[in-house]
Amino acid sequence: MSNLFENAGLEVSGSAKRHDGTGEGASRPLADLLRPAKLEDVVGQQHLVGPDGTLTRMLNSGSLGCLILWGPPGTGKTTVARLLADGTDLHFEQISAIFSGVADLKKVFEAARDRRRMGKTTLLFVDEIHRFNKAQQDSFLPVMEDGTVILVGATTENPSFELNAALLSRSQVLTFQSLDDEAIGLLLSRAEAALGKALPLDEEARKALVRMSDGDGRSSLTLAQEVWRAAHEGEIFTPEQLGRILQRRAPVYDKSAEGHYNLISAFHKSIRGSDPDAALYYMCRMLDAGEDPLYILRRMTVMASEDIGLADPNALVQAQAAREAFQLIGAPEGYYALSQLAIYLATAPKSNKGYLAFAAAMDAAKRGGSLPPPKHILNAPTKFMAEQGYGDGYRYDHDEPDAFSGQDYFPEAMGRKVFYEPVERGFERELRKRLDYWSRLRMERNK
Repeated sequence: MSNLFENAGLEVSGSAKRHDGTGEGASRPLADLLRPAKLEDVVGQQHLVGPDGTLTRMLNSGSLGCLILWGPPGTGKTTVARLLADGTDLHFEQISAIFSGVADLKKVFEAARDRRRMGKTTLLFVDEIHRFNKAQQDSFLPVMEDGTVILVGATTENPSFELNAALLSRSQVLTFQSLDDEAIGLLLSRAEAALGKALPLDEEARKALVRMSDGDGRSSLTLAQEVWRAAHEGEIFTPEQLGRILQRRAPVYDKSAEGHYNLISAFHKSIRGSDPDAALYYMCRMLDAGEDPLYILRRMTVMASEDIGLADPNALVQAQAAREAFQLIGAPEGYYALSQLAIYLATAPKSNKGYLAFAAAMDAAKRGGSLPPPKHILNAPTKFMAEQGYGDGYRYDHDEPDAFSGQDYFPEAMGRKVFYEPVERGFERELRKRLDYWSRLRMERNK
């Protein structure tokens, strides 16, 4: 097997190549042993490190500004920071906001000033920068402004909520994405090439390992290392055996396979059927199997319009709020917002009349062609248009009794149609009363 790391310029120590359970490879994390040596070898972040990526363009221009790297764990933020320093010949200094205080920052800044007097700029990488308080974040501003340091901060939290506006205004925020299955698979293949042996997994177990990684590259290599340590000579693990070895339950479905569609279908129908308990069960099944929470939120947002609609207009508002809450909080606490929304939707009054009205109106629009609206509801900005009858006879509803004129708004060739027929449930009961009232007035005023 060719060594993908050597061919791509990735650092691999001799002990990592052996990795026989002894020496450096037995104790040093595989993710550290196989850390990329070139920016373009970072996987899953093509929008940043690809040929036309943001960071690639920065390095090609020879100019690097202060950056905030925002994204989930294990997506390459620390690696990218190191490679930026190498690519710009900057001195790399790393601190963690978890273990550093004001005294530590002063020492770092003073050392950076000494280097600058010697003509060397410092790239200061601050991991978990959101953990610094407001005063500590403010202490970075002077050394950023005078060029003493180029700050590269990493955070798993939304910078808009966790970082000072002054710090954000002096930095560019770059978003790192969770690694998809293809990127995780590439990391595992590189590890196999580097160690000279395949993972002792059957095809389904390999897929399960990818899903267990949950978009975290570091986690995928850590899990792979544990698999190699556990395997006896010639042993090949199944998904069930993999789950026991790693003390994680192997996901029961593939996101592109039948199990995925079966569970989302059961979840949707449970909400439509007003069964919050079944809805919660199937939602938890999906989350436990590694489903993307945002996918579940998107599906519930569809349900809020398709299955509830105007029977409870607040359903769509609740769906938007749940998504914002999850994006702010993240997992696992953010799952409470998903649970709250699932319960709300399942217990809300149901109506698909808005969905059906849209389908009927779309069908009429396609079949009717380009029918012109009646002239009396068209504006007449020019004299010619007024002479053609545009706006002639239009009645301003606010000036009419009950603020209702009862005019016909459909194309004359089509005639009046009814697409929306609200049900006698929830808020649509009130809409039904209004539409019936307006229908009676329309008949009276158009006799």
